[in-house]
Amino acid sequence: MRLRLSGPQRGTRNPQRTRQRILQAAFKEFAAKGFAGARVDNIARRASINKRMLYHYFGDKEALFREVLRRKIEQRQAWGIATPDDPRESLPYWFHLACTDRDWIRLLEWEALQFGEGRLIDEERRVDAATQAVHRIERRQYRGHLSAEFSSRTMLLAMLALTWFPIAFPQLVRLVTGKAPSDPRFVREQQKFLQGFATAFQPGNPSHKRARSPVPNGQPKVR
Repeated sequence: MRLRLSGPQRGTRNPQRTRQRILQAAFKEFAAKGFAGARVDNIARRASINKRMLYHYFGDKEALFREVLRRKIEQRQAWGIATPDDPRESLPYWFHLACTDRDWIRLLEWEALQFGEGRLIDEERRVDAATQAVHRIERRQYRGHLSAEFSSRTMLLAMLALTWFPIAFPQLVRLVTGKAPSDPRFVREQQKFLQGFATAFQPGNPSHKRARSPVPNGQPKVR
């Protein structure tokens, strides 16, 4: 007589695979509805497990959200390290990442709506991740790949705005250009625009030499 194992028992065969399935399902649910709107029942259903197993692995919804953020931030940090130094390459590269990671941008939009300027979940770790991204910009400025006329923080915000905005606000893109951000024609046009506009981030203007201040203590920070 063959015994059929139920969901919880079947999941214990490979805990790592089960955790990964839960995290993937949770990311989709949080991206679709935000932290407040996401439902643990839906995540469990997406992951093909029961709710008790989800609580067993992650404790509660906030802990699950925190783990989803940490995994995603680690992935994006790796992409950030791989960013080309030349802004004519790095801006199109960031736009390509935004196009292929729309759920991450949707999740951040939900977070902005729900938390506003208030404290975020796992804020300390996320501030550290943002600081590392700023340091990468500083190093590129110090090495002469990016203009030092602007602060590294302002530069980073500008680059994010240029590359993420079309994905964050598809309705505005369609109203202005008549094309959806997913339209291959718009993607090609935006890539070409970013390559041309990148000259604004390059060193070479007279104020660059006057304003160039490497990083604190005159040494690039390496992390």
